[in-house]
Amino acid sequence: MDQTQTLFNGRYLRLCQRQGWEYAERTNASAAVIIVAVTPGDCLLLVEQHRIPINALSIEMPAGLVGDLGSDESIESAAARELIEETGWQAGRIEHLMTGPSSSGMSTELIAFVRAHDLVRVGAGGGDESESIVVHEVPRNEAAAWLNARRRAGYSIDPKLYAGLYFIERNPDGTPAKT
Repeated sequence: MDQTQTLFNGRYLRLCQRQGWEYAERTNASAAVIIVAVTPGDCLLLVEQHRIPINALSIEMPAGLVGDLGSDESIESAAARELIEETGWQAGRIEHLMTGPSSSGMSTELIAFVRAHDLVRVGAGGGDESESIVVHEVPRNEAAAWLNARRRAGYSIDPKLYAGLYFIERNPDGTPAKT
C-alpha cells in the first residue's frame, strides 16, 4: 500500500513522507510559472529580488504561482498577471511551452515555462506590496555575460533561467520558435 504520512502542515507548505522519503507539497497553488519575455527592443526581462530561503539576492526570469489568489486560474492567465505585476510589461499572447517538476526528489511542485509575445509596457513593475523587485532589461546578445558578472558579484542565479534562454529561440522539441 502506498500511504502518505503528513509530518507537518504549514501555511503554504506541507511536509510529507511516502515509502520513507520526505518531500514538500505546496498547499496554496497548483504550479509555478516562469515567463520567457523579450521586449520589442530585443531585451530579456529579468527580475532581481531577495529570496529569504537562500538569504541572497537572486536573478530570475519573471515568475509566480498559479492559483495562489484562491482561484482556478490557468497557467497562461497567471503568467499574464505575474508579468505585469513583476515587470510592468503586458503580453499580447502567452504560449505554454512545457510543464515539469521543479525538484522531483524534494517537492511535488510543477514548473510551467511560457513564452510571452507582443509585449507592451503598461507600468513600472516591481511586484506587489509584499515584494521588492528590481526589473532588468538586458540586451539579449549580452545576457550570458551580464548573468556571469552578477554571479561573480555574489548574486544567486536561478539555473532554470538558462532553460528559459533556450526557449527564447527553441521549442521544447528543438524546433525553432515562431515569433
